[in-house]
Amino acid sequence: MLTFEEKVSIIEEFDELDKKEVSLGRLNYHFEESKYDKKIVVYRLHPNGNGFVYTGELEDYPTDQKGMTNIKDFEAEDLRAIIRQSIDSLSMTQAEKNPVMEEWLNQHDQALVLMREEDGYNVYAEEQLEGTFNSYEEAVNFLEQEGFSRL
Repeated sequence: MLTFEEKVSIIEEFDELDKKEVSLGRLNYHFEESKYDKKIVVYRLHPNGNGFVYTGELEDYPTDQKGMTNIKDFEAEDLRAIIRQSIDSLSMTQAEKNPVMEEWLNQHDQALVLMREEDGYNVYAEEQLEGTFNSYEEAVNFLEQEGFSRL
């Protein structure tokens, strides 16, 4: 298990993080360039070595209700990896994380393309925007009502 000082040294390798002192000698590290309201990557790093990393956008780690993973028993490379993944997950929009680009055809061989862009879904006929939708389900419903099927 890494000491508090060793964890701090590893965390401070990430220039994108800003250290914030909190109560009882604990430290938080913020990622101010986050694309989300969530900015804390390392939460309540305690002098006893306990602490948390935000992994709410990741699937590979067990999280608590706040999306945090306990890092008390992490080794150096595991700590570096989880912090990098956390920063990366907060650096990308949902569209960048989960791109969607699907081609849909109707019975007349007319094609439309469904694309995820920013926080919504757009349907295009070549370069012309045909519709903008808040969810994937709304876009699919529109396409199906218009007689299109996914390729």
